[in-house]
Amino acid sequence: MSGFFILHSIPVRPPVRSWLVRRLGRAGFGIAYSFQSLAMLGVLLVAANRAPYLALWPEPPGAHCLVLVATTAAILVLVFGLFRPNPLSFGGLRNTAFDPRDPGILRYCRHPVLLALLLWSGAHLIANGDLAHGLMFGSFALFSLLGTWAIDRRRQRDMGDEVWRRAVAQMRSAPMRLPPGARARFAGGLVAMALLMVQHPWLAGGGILEQFTP
Repeated sequence: MSGFFILHSIPVRPPVRSWLVRRLGRAGFGIAYSFQSLAMLGVLLVAANRAPYLALWPEPPGAHCLVLVATTAAILVLVFGLFRPNPLSFGGLRNTAFDPRDPGILRYCRHPVLLALLLWSGAHLIANGDLAHGLMFGSFALFSLLGTWAIDRRRQRDMGDEVWRRAVAQMRSAPMRLPPGARARFAGGLVAMALLMVQHPWLAGGGILEQFTP
């Protein structure tokens, strides 16, 4: 877990991020950062599945439905929140083009990546009551909460308290409307969820739909 958090946190530190962006470009940095994060996540999942099983709490009724719904929601949050201007979080593209009066999904969450991580890890934490998975998913959930708080504080400090608060207030009061390409993004999210379900036995050692069969 420590390796994941180190590799996940250091590249987004302002001095390191600036150095990497100058050499890779913004798009290259985003691709490389996402790839290494996903690779480390895969390593942790495999390690947790191979760890000795030590039960902490029983699986609650309906846990698989909760995981399915929460994971689908997390993927949709990602597809609507990624690759759009977002100066209030990390990793936004074309941030100078951001309009707080038309924030899209950012009207509801300033940090879509961290929200998606919280939805996914929180649901899996409830459903997996053994020590190895509890430590892993619990750490991810805590990381997403602390990360949200830390990024808000950093952006508030960098932008100035008044400017930050005004941008947040504008986003929250913006009219609710679907962004361009909303149908394509929604369809892409469902396709991604379907692919995840196909790959789930390899990643987690068990199929998703198998949990719903008697």
